[in-house]
Amino acid sequence: MKSVFSVAALAFAAIASATSVSGNRTLVLVDEDGQKAEYSTFLGDLKSRGFDLTYSTAKADSLKLFELGERTYDHIVLLPSHLKNLGSVFTPSALLKFLNTDGNILFALSSTHPVASSVSSLFSELDITLPDERLTTVVDHFSYDATASPETHDVLVLPAPNPIRPDVQPYFSPVDGTDEVLFFPHGTGHILGQSPLLTPILRAPETAYLYAPKTQESGIEPDDIFATGRQLALVSALQARNSARLTVVGSGEMLSDKWIEAKTSGKKVWNREFAKRVSGWTFQETGVLRVNNIEHHLNEADQANPSNPGIYRVKNDVSYSISLSEYNWNSWAPFTIPKNDDLQLEFSMLSPFHRLALKPISSDTDSATFAVNFTVPDQHGIFNFMANYKRPFMTNIEEKVTVSVRHMAHDEWPRSWEISGAWPWMAGIFTTVTGFIAFSALWMYSKPTNGPAESKKSR
Repeated sequence: MKSVFSVAALAFAAIASATSVSGNRTLVLVDEDGQKAEYSTFLGDLKSRGFDLTYSTAKADSLKLFELGERTYDHIVLLPSHLKNLGSVFTPSALLKFLNTDGNILFALSSTHPVASSVSSLFSELDITLPDERLTTVVDHFSYDATASPETHDVLVLPAPNPIRPDVQPYFSPVDGTDEVLFFPHGTGHILGQSPLLTPILRAPETAYLYAPKTQESGIEPDDIFATGRQLALVSALQARNSARLTVVGSGEMLSDKWIEAKTSGKKVWNREFAKRVSGWTFQETGVLRVNNIEHHLNEADQANPSNPGIYRVKNDVSYSISLSEYNWNSWAPFTIPKNDDLQLEFSMLSPFHRLALKPISSDTDSATFAVNFTVPDQHGIFNFMANYKRPFMTNIEEKVTVSVRHMAHDEWPRSWEISGAWPWMAGIFTTVTGFIAFSALWMYSKPTNGPAESKKSR
């Protein structure tokens, strides 16, 4: 019995210490032990936030991503590696399975390390395109650090990213919008496809291009350029339909100790904060939405209006509400809809009959409630209350509640005298009936006058 309580206590302590809603077991893939020292600040920040880090090489004999059908880790960090093949554990199918079972992965690439074949194959399946050359670097002859790369121009100095749209939360942008800059040293780029699951976090400036030092040393032909300017994504995010997350950082060195605390004159270097926000989002410390409660009921006077009935009647007045929370680093808070955005409710059968904006009506310390009132359409059948909210960098909300809508019973229709449009017809009916009765009475009870036949008989 004591052992049972001990295990329960340890499990509770592990959950309490984790800042990620998806767990704290993190595998860090390194080439050798010395690589840990190069990234000690970044890895130390992860550890200070409650992550349990396990270091391993790709081809370690004891390494397993799954055991008895369950994940052995919640998150994976793949630092730049010289290996062309990551072994039998990190195959594209294994990494996809890890994502499909709600695992999160952070890839750190580099222009000085070739991308492993399994990683490039995985990216191809996710609609992320890498250049054919194994070693490429992003070059910009205008936005570079003159001290670190006076000739190669491959240490980019970039402004901190802005939100991609006004209706998206600024998870990766400075709050005050000041002149923070990012060092992007010896990094490579990639192109994002049309998948709605992909979102760029940091793009290259207009004057940047991708360059292969080994094959293009003498010069670059226009037809040989892989991508230029805003076509190049430097840091990108993918959120799967199950809300598992994958992030590609084109420059692993921007996370290293040399550059994460680098300094420049006149502007604040934002590498450490950017690394925290990127890793925090990837490992589900931010941008996680939770549905606390859903309620729908009749909204009619002088009725009981019980919660969540299974059937409604056409033309009923109905109220719908949903309670949402957002996880922000280490606690749940009320969810706030971004500016210029809407949280909508669809009341649909095969297609929506209503699409209505949900408005906030109340909030407390860790949740906010959104509600809307509407009238059930004049159509009976099987309907769904659908709250479908999918935005970049936020976990998906897709909540469906199915109800029946019946037609009106015979004793529920309004009487004809209550309908003003029926009054002329009712007046016509009563006029006809009254006229017929009056005519019949007049015909039956009126004495006929003496006709010619009766006068002849009397003679």
